[in-house]
Amino acid sequence: MARKKIALIGGGQIGGILALQAAKRELGDVVLVDIPDKEGLVKGKTLDIQESTPIEKVDCWLTGSSSYEDIKGADVCIVTAGLPRKPGMTREDLLDVNIKIITDVATNIKKYAPNAFCIIVTNPLDAMVYAFKKITGFPKERVVGMAGVLDTGRFCAFVAMELNVSVEDVHATVLGGHGPTMVPLPRLCTVGGIPLTELLDEAKIEAIVTRTRQAGTEIVKLLANGSAYFSPAASAIVMAESYLRDKKRILPCAALLEGEYGIKGYYIGVPVVIGAGGVEKVMEVKLSDEERAALQNSLEAVKKAVEETKL
Repeated sequence: MARKKIALIGGGQIGGILALQAAKRELGDVVLVDIPDKEGLVKGKTLDIQESTPIEKVDCWLTGSSSYEDIKGADVCIVTAGLPRKPGMTREDLLDVNIKIITDVATNIKKYAPNAFCIIVTNPLDAMVYAFKKITGFPKERVVGMAGVLDTGRFCAFVAMELNVSVEDVHATVLGGHGPTMVPLPRLCTVGGIPLTELLDEAKIEAIVTRTRQAGTEIVKLLANGSAYFSPAASAIVMAESYLRDKKRILPCAALLEGEYGIKGYYIGVPVVIGAGGVEKVMEVKLSDEERAALQNSLEAVKKAVEETKL
């Protein structure tokens, strides 16, 4: 049986880590693509990873390229191409630059990998995945944004740190746009099956919610030159794996809603089932009035960013 093909668009920090993760998990062969000026970079990264495969005892062929022709027939495309955030920048500040980049990427993926399952990581996330869907015209099942897995991972990490327990036993859900208006749901968070609300007081939970909303900015400030890359790569690869292996994981992702949660025509973070059919189902959570209002507030921020794409 032929191995699957994974196209990674963008050879920066996230792209390189995605290539490594895809190889280590033996998800398929990898093509890492970037602009001609960075061809040496992607060829160097993929050759470096290729030389580690005998040591890791994994089978995967990796290629670095500046030609979109090399993504032909890809099963999965993960798009990280775009300018990363710098200190003082909001995700929206990136919109003007990254909309041009995503337009070029979408046009080429439509041409060379028209049947791929596409995961968008480029910020501002909710607007970029909307733009990608508009430009390609791909079915909604095959275009999804990576955000909720990352935001939920951050929330769970902060809970585990506060309680000094294993991250394996913390489960949570974060809804909404990828940014400061996101909607963590502490009510649904459990630690070893115990509701978080029984383990921490309201003030501590609120501090974790606030830190989760600002987690990306916290890392941008600490790095001083760029944005997070290990955790976004881990998040996108989990989504790709669920599709390629038909795992049917329930993962919070930016999906196109058509009436679910009272939202129509926008990409926003909600729990979805990802399997061989792509985004196979949107899972609807019953929300309190306060949670619904917070999700609506997040939607307004997403709408504003989408309007600026002029698509």
